[in-house]
Amino acid sequence: MNPIYDYGDEVRVIRNVRNDGSFPGKDKGDLLIRRGQTGHVRNIGTFLQDQIIYTVHFIEEGLQVGCREEELVLAAEPWAPSRFESREKVHSRLALSLRGEIVVEPGTVGEVLKVNRDDSEVGVTYHILFPGHVLAVPEQALMSQQEAVEEGYKEAEYATLD
Repeated sequence: MNPIYDYGDEVRVIRNVRNDGSFPGKDKGDLLIRRGQTGHVRNIGTFLQDQIIYTVHFIEEGLQVGCREEELVLAAEPWAPSRFESREKVHSRLALSLRGEIVVEPGTVGEVLKVNRDDSEVGVTYHILFPGHVLAVPEQALMSQQEAVEEGYKEAEYATLD
């Protein structure tokens, strides 16, 4: 078991890092570092003798956080930032169809299940849970709750996800 990163390497977290209960001063489940942030490897250790843990110093956040190897990539690797995160509520900007039938009207609220950065032609896409459907939707076809209000959708529509 050899580490792939070394002391001083600049790395990027590819998943949100939340407090598992071991980070002092924060509640369990609190977001510590948002995916996409970069930091430098300060220490390398192990957990249960089968996982490499890197202590990464995130200068902008002023935090040192333990990260597993699978949560990191080198900061120099290509990265597509996303506007939305898992579990975030979003609205459809457009009518969305499935096999030619409109299944989601503009303004319908949905919940982000997964963020996909793998399609370089389309850009970032999301798996969105809309009422009755899970759809793969490009970022351009979605809007935030703030944008939805600015577009004239009512706040009461936010709670329509069943």
